Parts: sequence; structure tokens; C-alpha cells
Amino acid sequence: MIPSLAEKCGVFGVFAPGEDVARLTFFGLHALQHRGQESAGIATTDGDEISMYGDMGLVSQIFTEDALEGLHGIAAIGHTRYSTTGSSIACNTQPLVVRAPEGFAFHPDDADRQLALAHNGNVVNADLLRVDLESRGAVFETTTDSEVIAYLIATAPGTTWEERFATMMQRANGAYSLTVLTKDALFGVRDPNGIRPLVLGHLENGKETGWVLASETCALDQLGATFVREIEPGELVRIDENGITSTTPVEPMRRALCLLEYIYFARPDSRMRGELLYESRMRMGAQLSQEHPVEADIVIGIPDSATAAAIGYAREAGIPYVEALVKNRYVGRTFIQPDQRLRDRGVQMKYNPMPEMLRGKSVVVVDDTIVRGTTTPRVVSMLRKAGAREVHMRITSPPIQHPCFYGVDMATRAELIAAHESVEEIRQHIGADSLGYLSLAGTAAATNQSENQLCTACFSGDYPREVPLQLDKFALEAVRS
Repeated sequence: MIPSLAEKCGVFGVFAPGEDVARLTFFGLHALQHRGQESAGIATTDGDEISMYGDMGLVSQIFTEDALEGLHGIAAIGHTRYSTTGSSIACNTQPLVVRAPEGFAFHPDDADRQLALAHNGNVVNADLLRVDLESRGAVFETTTDSEVIAYLIATAPGTTWEERFATMMQRANGAYSLTVLTKDALFGVRDPNGIRPLVLGHLENGKETGWVLASETCALDQLGATFVREIEPGELVRIDENGITSTTPVEPMRRALCLLEYIYFARPDSRMRGELLYESRMRMGAQLSQEHPVEADIVIGIPDSATAAAIGYAREAGIPYVEALVKNRYVGRTFIQPDQRLRDRGVQMKYNPMPEMLRGKSVVVVDDTIVRGTTTPRVVSMLRKAGAREVHMRITSPPIQHPCFYGVDMATRAELIAAHESVEEIRQHIGADSLGYLSLAGTAAATNQSENQLCTACFSGDYPREVPLQLDKFALEAVRS
């Protein structure tokens, strides 16, 4: 995908007494690095105390051998974060470790309300919930909605963690897939619509056995864990020394897994609802070829996210697929900023075209989205300079016309080019010879899921739950930064 869209986070959890749970979490987070590259953290419990270490940067930069040796116990959770507007700061690194403040009325035998939490998603009523919690004595140290969720759980009435989670799930409106650590248990939670993914895996090592929670199945594969099932919308699972138990504290609502997970966010080797995403994306490309055919010499994909779709398009159209763009996979977050001259060549820092493959050719370029329309024109221009005679853009999603309130970096309609320009106007803006978007029906069909079982809000404006009309996504973070 051309860099313009970002997803909020990846979460992980493991309960495996006798294993190096911090190291297992490190490898799980490494597999989920694509879901966030701003910060990462790991929290562990030894049964009595929760420890946490995290920092800004990539997983491989943060966790040295010394850092991992300081984290030990029977269970761990981890988080890799994409930071939203105003929140790329160290205090927002997760997992968050919180304890209910003094002054909350608890049962005399219920004094220890400490937990660590990792969150993927966005809670749209977080600001109102935060005001209520502050009025009752909660002191916030971050600017995130995730800390609001953590305090909702820590301060909720009830003598069991299950009762406290139920209170949170009844009050929070939005998307949340959580891994939560208490001193003796690991919890996995998914919002009633199931907007963000969460899966359960089983880990075996001789006589020892363990359980794994992760945003995607690719993290299970990394550890050699066996996929068991997806956590269901509205479900709470508890994993401790007695095994695994499941409850449904709130009634599930309309299933609404984010369609962008299929199109772009998740790794192509992950599976969702039984579908390998690589195959889903190939079907998107094939359907796109049927809906928007064009005479051309070659098909290329924007690496790596659109590669499968480009192959599907090429096969369906009978046009050769060519790798004419090479991606520099080591261009990512860096502490050494380029000067203005290099910054202006940012697209070519990430992609390098091969003129020998493009010269004189009519080229179909397959990508997954156009969001703001700031980077695509540079790619089209770069391909023309490399010798392409014609450039036909094909997008494996419908036009994005509405903001996302559930954890995707699309804050306002003003930022979305398709919200105020027609397809023809966008074509002119990006400088392509033609432009075609995959229909919403075609995109959904490629997932083998019915359209009403997916969240299509950014394409259709049909939100799974009511959201405030005036809400600007991540307003909480922007205001509190």
C-alpha cells in the first residue's frame, strides 16, 4: 500500500507457566509489527507482581536481551502501537499498568485492583467516561482512550474480574480487542460488534501447555501455536492455572469485522473467519479486473500489500504480472530525519522502479486504497519518469468517503479525497490515464462474508453503532496532548 493509512495497534497475550513468556511475547509482537511501528511494550506477571517494559520504536529496537531478562513470570501481554494525532509520546506506550485509586469503595477482601492492558481499537465515548472517572478520583497519566478502559475495569463494582469487565463492556461504545493481565490470570476481550480481530491459540511443549491470544493468526504461526478459534464478539475469556473459561457479559450485536482488515491491515498469511487473506486479496484483484478491464501490457502491484491483488488481476485479465517496483523494506521509523531534498523524494526512498520493465509499456497499477490523494500522484509520476507509456490505476476497495471512529487514521471527511471529488476528478488529480475502484459488493464478496457481517462504514457511512455526529476521531488524544 502507498503509505497513507494506518491502523492503531496489535495485541498479544500468553499464559504459559514454565515458559519464557516475555520472549514468546517478543516474537508474537515481531509478527504483529505491521500493525504499529511507533512504540511497543511487554508486561509480565509472576503470580504476585506485574512488571512492564516499553519504549518508542520498533520491537527489535526496544527489546534487548537485558530488557527481556528483566521480564519473567507465568503470563505476559504485549502491544505494538500506531500512534494517532497528538499521541506519539512515550507515556502512551502500552501495555498500560493501572491500579484503582484510593477512595473507591471496594469489598474488604478486594484491595488489589492492579491490571495491565493492551488495546486495539477506539472507544468513541472515552472523553465522557474520562470526565466521570476523574470526578471520582482517577488520575490519568496518558492521553489515550485505552487508559479510560483500564480505569473502567479497575474501578468497576464487583468482587470478580468478570463482573468488572461486564461493567466496562456495558459502558464503552466503540471498538476494543483487549489482552489484560492481572497478577494471576490473562484475559481476552472483544467488543460486541467484533470490529477488531482477536484469536485464541494453544501452545504445547512436551508436558507443558499454554494459551495464546493475538490480533492475527500469523503471530500464532510464529510461535508454533495451534489456532483454536476466534474470540467471539462480546466474549470474555479468562486463562489461569485452572485452564480457560468463557463468558459473554454483553449480548453480541451485528457482526462488523472491519473490511479494511481484509483489504490491507492484516498480513496476507493471516486467516480471518477461515479465509487466508492472500486468497481473499487475489479474489479482489480478479473481481476488479472484471469490473474495470483495460488493454495493457503488464500488471504491477504496490508492494507488498497489493501484490496478491495484482496477481489476481493479471490472471483474470490474461495480462503478464511483473514486479517493476522494488520496495525498500528497511525504510520505516528512523531517528535520523532526511533533509528537505530527500524528503521530497520520499516515495522513491520507499519504492524504486525498474525502467527496463516499464519503458514504453501500458501499465495497470493495483493498489488497495486512495485515502488523501497526496502520495498516489507521486507514484504515477515516478512510473511515467521511468518510461511507462500509460498508467491505469486500479483500487481493490471502494472510494473511502467517511471517517472511521474505530481505530483507523481517518479523522475527518475533509481529509478524504473521495468525499469531495468524483472518480474522474481523482483521476485527474493523480495524473492516471484511467482509474477504477472495486465496488463494495465486489469487495465484500471476495471475503466470502456477507456485506452486513462487515464494518463498511468508511465506504458506506453505515456505522455498526451510533456515533456522535460532531465527533472528530481521536478527539480525546488531540485535546489531552
